[in-house]
Amino acid sequence: MAFDSEEIRKRQQRRKHEAKRRQEQRQLLRRRVTLGVIAAAVVLALCGLLILLLQRDAKPDVPDTSDAVTQPMQTQPSEPETTISIAFGGDLNVTDKVVASGAADGGYDYTDVLMDIVPLFAGADAAVLNFEGNLCGAPYGTQSSSAPQELMQALSNAGVDMIQMANSCAINNGILGLRDTLDGIRQAGMEPLGAYATNEEFEASKGFTLRSIRGVKVAFVAFTKGMLTKDMDVLGLPEGSENCVNLLYTDYTSTYQDVNTEGITKILRAVEQEKPDVTIALLHWGSEYNNQVSSSQKRIVELMQKEGVDAIIGTHSHYVQTVEYNADTGALVAYSLGDFFGDSQKSHTNYSIVLELEITKDNQTGKTKITSFDYTPIYTMTPENDGTANMQILQIPDAMAAYEADSIHKISAETYAAMKSALSRIKSRVDPDN
Repeated sequence: MAFDSEEIRKRQQRRKHEAKRRQEQRQLLRRRVTLGVIAAAVVLALCGLLILLLQRDAKPDVPDTSDAVTQPMQTQPSEPETTISIAFGGDLNVTDKVVASGAADGGYDYTDVLMDIVPLFAGADAAVLNFEGNLCGAPYGTQSSSAPQELMQALSNAGVDMIQMANSCAINNGILGLRDTLDGIRQAGMEPLGAYATNEEFEASKGFTLRSIRGVKVAFVAFTKGMLTKDMDVLGLPEGSENCVNLLYTDYTSTYQDVNTEGITKILRAVEQEKPDVTIALLHWGSEYNNQVSSSQKRIVELMQKEGVDAIIGTHSHYVQTVEYNADTGALVAYSLGDFFGDSQKSHTNYSIVLELEITKDNQTGKTKITSFDYTPIYTMTPENDGTANMQILQIPDAMAAYEADSIHKISAETYAAMKSALSRIKSRVDPDN
């Protein structure tokens, strides 16, 4: 079922209007400078014409034999800048409860689960999500890591364009399971990132995906620290399929200390050959259920930024972690966005953020950088804590405002308090100065 309600369209239009307003503000200064230059040129031209007229009047008997000179017209882009937005969600974990949340007569329907967060994805120019699971058919749920195809279609209908598959669940069902998953993602109209059906497919892609988004050339790369079963057993890529998942470490089946410098560099230099306007790396890394950033993560950041990566978007810890942004260079590192959708059984895993990057390209110079970022806190509401029929993902600010306005379908007092606490914790990590 497509998400096409009138309310969603209105919210999407408001979001686009806000993006346009920000772009117009940035263009205003440039236009003022341009008008100033034009005005100065007009004044100089008028002064020159006046001088010529005075000279001609002073020497009426001397004919003017000069030829007229036509100045070439300067071709300018229709818009001095192009601004795009890309939205990123965290981990979508395939579990029994997640699968059951879409159960419907004769199949599955995840419309209600995703309805509230559709504007966050559909309102952006592109959207990316990390999918920790497979699409291998029934049985579905925790033990198989397999989700119904309807979940993929619902994500696509909600506005998601790309699915990160370089993560710990990539080969939970073997290479054949990975191939089925990649096929299912593509059948839903989305593009998988960081994982490949065969070594030959990896070589053909060179390990990255290139997209043109309203004239801005964006390269997406994705890597994982390693792969695990649901029982936390370490998985390795089989012989003949060594390149089917992009890896951050050469010792990915043991200690995660030896950064895969050669492999990472090879892919990023292949990216650079395509001369993208901006490069974004999606990294499944770090340790689960903590806020620590390891020394090897810092080394990876340094390596990737040196090789031209503009933004690093992290997942895997299941917690919202620090976002670092340099307004001068546009470099951004979001260490972990948290769980987009999961069981929410462990503390601090029932909330996360959808991160939105604003990317601006100067159409005259070609210079492009991340000019700002924004985020929306979201919350997974479960039947246990709010009496709902199924799990739902809500935007925290909107849900809290509805509670404060005493709306008919407001959340419970318990959920309101949990959301308030979550919002405070998120701000302390993502936006500590405000």
